[in-house]
Amino acid sequence: MAEAKRALRQEILARRRALTPAQREAAGRAVAAHVVEIAAVRNAGRVALYAPTADEVSTRPLFEALASFGCRRLLPRISGDVLEFAAIATWAELRSGRLRLLAPPETAPAEALDSGDVVVVPGVAFGSQGQRLGRGGGYYDRTFATSGPSLIGIAFDLQLVDPVPTDSHDRAMDAIVTERGLRFSSGRV
Repeated sequence: MAEAKRALRQEILARRRALTPAQREAAGRAVAAHVVEIAAVRNAGRVALYAPTADEVSTRPLFEALASFGCRRLLPRISGDVLEFAAIATWAELRSGRLRLLAPPETAPAEALDSGDVVVVPGVAFGSQGQRLGRGGGYYDRTFATSGPSLIGIAFDLQLVDPVPTDSHDRAMDAIVTERGLRFSSGRV
């Protein structure tokens, strides 16, 4: 299983790196437009999302779009072996955190997420039934090991593959959105 995950990560990450910054930005705008059409997002008081790495879908357009709904926007930071989420009002508040990922400042208080919230989740690959292959750190899987907020994976369409190797502890997504639209929904969102 570990070898299958490693090989798929290498393949998909190479595809992502081949995209230009303009393609990533355009995809980010398209993904944002699709995500804000999801009822669970429109009805959520809080939406957690993440600051992308250089080769991921840009989430800043979504961050800005959520502000127009008056939605409280939270971003993750690593706390031990799980993630905690803190609200920020502007993208400029983000600071370099663990693993050199942009995160809310330590002074921003962490907020516990519940079933009425939505979390936008990164991934390396996603499957047709909501399976997710992350980077291998397990932070999202540990943080959301039990039911809680709705999880929406966002990705480039090129990241959709079948099969996606998963273990019993890998948490499936409730929906997957790419630049082409909603590609999977469990019916929960």
